[in-house]
Amino acid sequence: MDNIIQGISNFRGNIFPGQQKVYEQLVRDGQNPSALIIACADSRVSPEHITQSGPGDLFVCRNAGNIVPPYSQHNGGVSSAIEYAVVALGVRDIVICGHSDCGAMKGLMMPEALEKMPNVAAWLKHSQAASRIVCEAYPADMDPKDRHRALALENVVVQLSNLRTHPSVASGLARGQLRLHGWFFEIEKGTVLAYDGEEGGFVSIEENIQIKVAQAPSVRVAAPEFARAMSVAAE
Repeated sequence: MDNIIQGISNFRGNIFPGQQKVYEQLVRDGQNPSALIIACADSRVSPEHITQSGPGDLFVCRNAGNIVPPYSQHNGGVSSAIEYAVVALGVRDIVICGHSDCGAMKGLMMPEALEKMPNVAAWLKHSQAASRIVCEAYPADMDPKDRHRALALENVVVQLSNLRTHPSVASGLARGQLRLHGWFFEIEKGTVLAYDGEEGGFVSIEENIQIKVAQAPSVRVAAPEFARAMSVAAE
């Protein structure tokens, strides 16, 4: 705790003076983040640090396992963050960011380790689809480290599917105003992988190349004839 307090003191005395005008502008004009990032609460995974973003650049929601529960009528912090980011802040990009050596995924692999953590066990039920995929679509004799990595990667894809069930996200996708991203941070390498929604699989994000997205902006409606009619009527 002493280090945390010292950090606050250093921020107030040495960092804030040089950024005061930025913070004043953020209060005066409000926030306008470029993206919502849903990441794991793991202390080694800091979206702001990984992306080298400043105050006001990102709207961040973190939880154990970078999980997005499917939409329901039950209120929740993740659901509220998604709705606020899309509806109130108008973000155009949503990122779900998993990572290597994820403790939540280890718990999913070894449920007996969660006997004294019933809330964590209940929370990880939102990742059961990823566990089922790895159990039935991957070799049974996989090395445990490889199985853990596969589970963490599949979990990102599963959470992207859950994300699409949220009304604000579904609407934004249908109107072509949202992009969805699945990222995976390799802690030991400092590398970020991006899920390729067209080809499948994850590829490294490198400078000066087009970033792969899980779902690109594309207007999509199931009854386009009515959509066109409504568009003409609106004009």
